[in-house]
Amino acid sequence: MSRPRRGATALSGILVIDKPAGITSHDVVALLRRSTGERRIGHAGTLDPAATGVLVVLVGSATRLTPALTDAAKSYVARITFGARTDTDDAEGEIVEVLPVPSALRDKEYAGGVIAGLLGSHDQVPPAYSAIKQAGVSAHRAARAGNPLALASRHIEILDAGLLGIVSDPDVSWDVSFTVSKGTYIRAIARDLGTALGTAAHLSALRRISSGRLSLANAHPLDKVTDAGRGCARFFADPVEALGLPFRALTPHEAERVRVGAPLASNEVLESGCEVLLAMADDDRLYALYALGPDGRTLRAHTVLAGGVKR
Repeated sequence: MSRPRRGATALSGILVIDKPAGITSHDVVALLRRSTGERRIGHAGTLDPAATGVLVVLVGSATRLTPALTDAAKSYVARITFGARTDTDDAEGEIVEVLPVPSALRDKEYAGGVIAGLLGSHDQVPPAYSAIKQAGVSAHRAARAGNPLALASRHIEILDAGLLGIVSDPDVSWDVSFTVSKGTYIRAIARDLGTALGTAAHLSALRRISSGRLSLANAHPLDKVTDAGRGCARFFADPVEALGLPFRALTPHEAERVRVGAPLASNEVLESGCEVLLAMADDDRLYALYALGPDGRTLRAHTVLAGGVKR
């Protein structure tokens, strides 16, 4: 079987991959480019190599939806192991500190209270080994070269957190569910939690269970999708549901105008100048995102998706 020609194809859609452990998010993108022949492929939120679960991949003109989908809150199930800190803040790194574990960390009531107390806004320093760049230099490359970057703290929010259980054989570990804002590192939460509790800690397992409105229920194994090649379109998620935007069905005349980004008269009840986006679609494809213009009567193109994104 010949390899598909690289370049542009007619593919345009959203894939939800259940990423396996041991490969990077970039590896997933590269495999899909190879299997489909489509170069315009990206993802909406990196997963570390050791992590598994929901990786939202955008194909073709759907890559124009990256900002909207990357900004979505993300949910995880994590295992935080106490007693040792690593240079990467997860189990992939080298142990750099070992400290005793307070006996209170084995108590479920205590642990549950600590996790509940994490809710809210925080300033978080990203891990030294991360994809963040400064002056074009990746933090993880600088750290591996022995010259770690001084990373500034970021404002993040822990929207939900709950203790799922405690494992005490042989190490003390907490299984925790988190829902967090864009840009939050669960590895850094584990690291900082260890410090706050008078010990050391690292992230020993992580599975992303949702990204915005897309979850494991929408996800497909990577090998199943790559084996399908250009037939992977049958696995595309509905972009209208994924975005969760107000939906306007189009008449044939409106569809022609939307495809070229022409303005439309508004029949929506929206406040003038608001930033609410509308998804313009028919039963088969999402063609564009529109927003109410400053006059309060005209819908103007925000994002036009060449050829539309398959629903």
